[in-house]
Amino acid sequence: MAELEFDNLKFEKKEDSIRVNFLRLFYFDMPIEELKREFRKAGSIEAKDNNLYLENISQNKAERKFNTILSKNFSKLKNKLTGNKTIYIHQNSNIPLIGHIAFGIVDRNTSLIEIKPITSCNLDCIYCSVDQSKRPVDFVIEEEYLIKEFRKLVGYKGIDCIEAHIGTQGEPFLYDDMLKLIQDLKAIPQVKTISIDTNGTLLNKEKIDKLADAGLTRFNLSIDALSPELAEKMAGTGYDISNIKKIASYISRKAELMITPLWVPGINDKEIPKLIEFARSLGCRIGIQNFLNYKFGKNPAKQMEWGDFYSKIKELEKKHGTRLILDEKDFNIIKTKPLPKPFKRNQFIEAEIVLPGRLKDEKLAVKDNRIISVPNCRLPLHKKAKLKIKRTKHNIFTAFLLD
Repeated sequence: MAELEFDNLKFEKKEDSIRVNFLRLFYFDMPIEELKREFRKAGSIEAKDNNLYLENISQNKAERKFNTILSKNFSKLKNKLTGNKTIYIHQNSNIPLIGHIAFGIVDRNTSLIEIKPITSCNLDCIYCSVDQSKRPVDFVIEEEYLIKEFRKLVGYKGIDCIEAHIGTQGEPFLYDDMLKLIQDLKAIPQVKTISIDTNGTLLNKEKIDKLADAGLTRFNLSIDALSPELAEKMAGTGYDISNIKKIASYISRKAELMITPLWVPGINDKEIPKLIEFARSLGCRIGIQNFLNYKFGKNPAKQMEWGDFYSKIKELEKKHGTRLILDEKDFNIIKTKPLPKPFKRNQFIEAEIVLPGRLKDEKLAVKDNRIISVPNCRLPLHKKAKLKIKRTKHNIFTAFLLD
């Protein structure tokens, strides 16, 4: 009997299929009939935890053929939370990690490098700037690939004061390899700070201890209201603010904590002063964010003009005796040499369409080690497309499809 064991896969035997659970949040089903066609001499096929058992099949044959079957079935990967089709990007996928704002690595020419290993969220916030319901595709990135490409970018920058900032379209602690990611980031000598944006709902004392020990420097904890009713309303789902307050208190004793509320006009105006005092009681900073309207986001309110926002923040500074307007200097962020851009705005290029994008009718193209978002594109995958580059800022690329 062949026994196949995998670190990131867990198997469940269903009535007529084997369910393969990947990185806890994702899955696909392999029909047992398909497995029996591939392994014609197989007797029983059993599954338990990280192991799959194939009766009457040699170990060598099982390993060789099953890896091919796995590779094919990964195209059926789905997100358990959203039901979305999910794309797994790994070292052998030939998909670069620079070029898209939703996943991979984003470099805005500073010492802070953004890392986006996953797209998914366990909340349904009423103000969400990315509105998951309008995004039918999710992405998850192989941890080793992220670290490999991150190291290359760090080496290019040539400085030794890097902040690795884990900020995703969603909740980063849904990423099952998060602890390993933080440990591997910590092992890079140039990385001095590791920060993360989180809603805190997946944290507990044990996890916080492990994350702090692994090297996580700062938790940016998004709390938008202390009123239980309003906090739950803004989260769009079950949300226990009393537990989140306890989590915040515990984090403040183990690592650096920053409270990061989003000020949504007409909704949580009265909560902002309470949150300022809550942050003061914990001895941590608060970074109040201005709600902004986005075309593909949820828009429950009209955004404040920046002048009005800063005017109100200054009033709150005086009232509470707390500094609320923060800038790059407060986080020791410095400018760095820009990463070269392989394309210029309005340049005409030809690139291969390789993946669906996050939005409906968005496709992703690849050229010159960059990923390019192509909206309103209905071309089939693996088709060559003529494109006109319309955005290049910070090596995030968008292009028009030409007829």
